Amino acid sequence: MNASFKQLQQQLSQIVLGQDTIVQGLLIALLAEGHVILEGVPGTAKTLIVKLIAALISADFRRIQLTPDVLPADILGTNIFDFNSKSFTLSQGPIFTQILLADEINRTPPKTQAALLEAMEERQVTLDGKTLTLSTLFWTIATQNPLEFEGTYPLPEAQLDRFLFKLVVSYPSKAAEQQMLLNSLSGFEPRDLNQMSLQPVITVEQVLEARQQVRQVRVE
Repeated sequence: MNASFKQLQQQLSQIVLGQDTIVQGLLIALLAEGHVILEGVPGTAKTLIVKLIAALISADFRRIQLTPDVLPADILGTNIFDFNSKSFTLSQGPIFTQILLADEINRTPPKTQAALLEAMEERQVTLDGKTLTLSTLFWTIATQNPLEFEGTYPLPEAQLDRFLFKLVVSYPSKAAEQQMLLNSLSGFEPRDLNQMSLQPVITVEQVLEARQQVRQVRVE
């Protein structure tokens, strides 16, 4: 199992250049069942890292672009009345996934933030009095842009407690940027994961098994 995670880390570091510390922090959080805030300016591969992890462990992935007009129902889902069956059916929101990327979490109002953070803590959502369980793997990575604060809603300390880490994504080194240019000239397109022909390194079931092993570790 340890060898599989080392292989996962190596493959991520080969694609996302110059962010080895961020990759390591994300994998630690994945094993420790902890949600993460990635804070960094646009263009530092925050979304790419998360999409790659999802692809390499064969996990379902969804991304929410959070804005001031996003409502809790846009994340959790809503019950829709079906005139044919004369009953309500649940239209599930993007939170019903295994890996969720909440992009720019500080740009959505506190009411919407609270709906998301409640699901992170309880691993479940309640809609119209009915409790629905989320995926066992359920893992949230939220992003923030540290440069622009106008029109934002900073998370209170009590809500920041939902996250295990805040990882600050900085610019890569000069050597890493030069290698990125060479990769781009050779045809590498980070927006198209299909061209990479990625093969899963481990499965979701193996990640869950590894989490169980982590829980058994005791620090005296």
